Amino acid sequence: MIEIHGRTMGTTYMVKAVKTTDSKAATTDERSKQIKAEIENLLKIVNRQMSTWLKDSEISRFNRYGETQWFEVSSDTVRVIAEALRVSEISDGAFDITVGPLINLWGFGPAKQEKQIPAEAQLKELMAKIGFRKLSVRQLPPAVKKEEPGIYCDLSAIAKGFAVDKVAEYLDARGFLNYLVEIGGEVRARGFNHNKQIWRIGIETPDSKSRSLQKIVLLKNVSMATSGDYHNYFEKDGTRYSHTIDPTTGRPITHKLASVSVIHESCMTADAMATAIDVLGPVKGYELALQENLAIFMIVREKEGFVEKMTPRFKKILRR
Repeated sequence: MIEIHGRTMGTTYMVKAVKTTDSKAATTDERSKQIKAEIENLLKIVNRQMSTWLKDSEISRFNRYGETQWFEVSSDTVRVIAEALRVSEISDGAFDITVGPLINLWGFGPAKQEKQIPAEAQLKELMAKIGFRKLSVRQLPPAVKKEEPGIYCDLSAIAKGFAVDKVAEYLDARGFLNYLVEIGGEVRARGFNHNKQIWRIGIETPDSKSRSLQKIVLLKNVSMATSGDYHNYFEKDGTRYSHTIDPTTGRPITHKLASVSVIHESCMTADAMATAIDVLGPVKGYELALQENLAIFMIVREKEGFVEKMTPRFKKILRR
């Protein structure tokens, strides 16, 4: 089995691919180096398209664009923004890529500022500048447009999933029938591992003090993305503030949903839906999952500890 590790998008990535008969590379080491170089180049391209941490990326240049005319971008960026807008629509705005200024204001974005509770006036001012319906996309030629010059997009809640899909597409094109791709906890599995077993993926218990597993899921030819509030947060005066911002209030989420994992054919979609459900919480988020016939697994904080909640479609996957 070829195993590749590295860093991308501010996190780590890992690829495991079961060897195929291919004469293009004489040894596993040579082939691993070639595949790693090609995958890392692919990930660099995604970063140059969608990272708000890079000043010259497509999305950063669009964010600085002070006009309301069409702004040309790559077809991949249009693909991601179009899916983001679709998820925004079905979640009634719980997922919103224009929420970036609020993420920055609370200190969770690329702007190097202290995590803090912003003033009401600041919140009110920025809330007037967000809204996914102020964005439009065009397929040919690929471009994106904002209705107001101040609109700012943050693709961090969907771009990692898209990158997983891109690496999977690359492995498919190279003839790999069995592989696992993981970027920052978002995964896609195809076929079987080198022991001819279905890939086993752990869902972490949402406890920042330990790294135990809450559940192990068998994944085959699907993706899984997880969203939670247990790694990136700050506390002030005894109150916990999550990095997940509710676009409808401009504030961090306050409900009891600690973690949600979404299984879908597309990792990009799973990534976005996990964030949408995380924002909506254990009741409205579960209703959305049922509406969209999604396989989801929730971990909810209750007085007695963590409580599990899952949709019927997820239960079927557990019974494999």
